[in-house]
Amino acid sequence: MPQDTFKALVVDQKEGGIQAEFRTLPREALPEGDVLVKVAYSTLNYKDGLAVTGQGRVIRKYPMVPGIDFAGTVVESASPDFKAGDEVVLTGWGVGESHWGGFAQMARVKAGWLVPLPAGLTLKQAMGIGTAGFTAMLCVMALEEKGLTPADQREVVVTGAAGGVGSVAVAILGRLGYNVVASTGRAGLHDYLRQLGAKQILDRSVLAKPGKPLETERWAGAVDTAGGDTLAALLPGMAQNTSIAACGNAAGFALNTTVFPFILRGVSILGINSVLVPQPRRLAAWSRLAQDLPLDKLEAMMQEAPLEAVPELSRQILKGQVRGRVVIDVNA
Repeated sequence: MPQDTFKALVVDQKEGGIQAEFRTLPREALPEGDVLVKVAYSTLNYKDGLAVTGQGRVIRKYPMVPGIDFAGTVVESASPDFKAGDEVVLTGWGVGESHWGGFAQMARVKAGWLVPLPAGLTLKQAMGIGTAGFTAMLCVMALEEKGLTPADQREVVVTGAAGGVGSVAVAILGRLGYNVVASTGRAGLHDYLRQLGAKQILDRSVLAKPGKPLETERWAGAVDTAGGDTLAALLPGMAQNTSIAACGNAAGFALNTTVFPFILRGVSILGINSVLVPQPRRLAAWSRLAQDLPLDKLEAMMQEAPLEAVPELSRQILKGQVRGRVVIDVNA
């Protein structure tokens, strides 16, 4: 039998504001779903930081347990796809936004949202990857499908490289043999990025604003986690018929650019939505992560924290003070 109560971080509207507090709740408080999971780990993502601090419009209804991903063990299932004892992973599907998420010791969700834990990964490693790593893999897959190959030794750039998505993208691309350039504004993390697989470090000020409509063809591909002026600054330097996988907006959501990279060089921007991913592609991405992400590099980018640390870490991640992947042990 699963436990009757569980601890959770709950975000609610109080006195005209948003407040995050820890509560002990009865199992009956969980939302509807056909699979009950005992959560082992969650992670801290930028979107979680927005949700916990009440910034942005991440949470769709209150009260809400944030945490857009989790890994754990099935304790009850009304679905033929899962049974008690199965280890599972969840990312996306509005969990932590419109359906209670991973910053809790228990979760009840739809079976179709779950993925079996990939062979070769532990629950903790799966959350070391989490939504950020899953997004990074989707970026790499999209670039490959548009023709990116390690045979072209032209540089591939990753913006926001010291963050969660960026760190995993650098490690995957490095493992696959790409000539990776890591863009970051944090001078103290250059060695960290080189250890992950970056061959060169680019100060983010170089990509702070667009230059000429077209620049020298430098980039064979790009994973952009920043958006805004950073994305606009990447476009003029893209080589013929290359692509940018765009998956973030930390630098802004407006795009001030010209049509020249698109109509004169055939450059593509590939929008990456990691929330609503069809199950076959979701399974393919997790299989690739288990295969192409070096576990020693994953361990190097992971840090572990208890559930109680989430509010403070949420403030830090919004200030760009969090490196790599933060794994949340919800039972610590």
